[in-house]
Amino acid sequence: MNWWAAGVTAVPTDSTQQAVAYPTLFLLVLAGALIPVVPTGALVSSAAVVACHRTTAPLSLALVFVTASLAAFLGDALLYGLGRRGLDSKNGSRWLAAIRARAPEERLTQAQEQLAGHGVAVLVLSRLVPAGRIPVMLACLLADWPPRRFARGNLPACLAWALTYQLIGILGGSLFAEPWEGVVVAVVVTVAIAVLPGAWRRVRRGVPVRRTG
Repeated sequence: MNWWAAGVTAVPTDSTQQAVAYPTLFLLVLAGALIPVVPTGALVSSAAVVACHRTTAPLSLALVFVTASLAAFLGDALLYGLGRRGLDSKNGSRWLAAIRARAPEERLTQAQEQLAGHGVAVLVLSRLVPAGRIPVMLACLLADWPPRRFARGNLPACLAWALTYQLIGILGGSLFAEPWEGVVVAVVVTVAIAVLPGAWRRVRRGVPVRRTG
């Protein structure tokens, strides 16, 4: 009877954790899309690690994927809509100002050139490139893309983004027996992906060009 009672009590506990975890993941990813300081990639990877260790791993992983991609899509759509309102307003808006502040002129110019040459493909790739989402979004705003066109390109971008970071979590979860170990690895990898390219660009700008002859 003891094992049966333990099994019965374990199910509600796990169900309660999942009932809290998925809405929390949704809200954090949504917030991260609006305020790009939340490490959303690390959140998705960590959630995937925990899902790998559940008894219902395939279903849990599917829920992580749907939750993360939907939250990212809705967050981007909301931020894009707020940005368009800022463009249409004489005084702009703080949301548009925040988008501009996170899109350095050099990155914006590059995004505009790529967007003009490749269109939606650039939008899809922008979510996979560290710090690439905001400059491309601003380029779309300045090119006066209607929200529907932006949404069509942003949907596969969010799906690809969620899948990429989920695969990082699955790898971390499959390599270690304890979930916390996989979470640590996933967080380190995602932070490195986000930080190292920018650090490398700063290092290159600081290195003087050698002249020959």
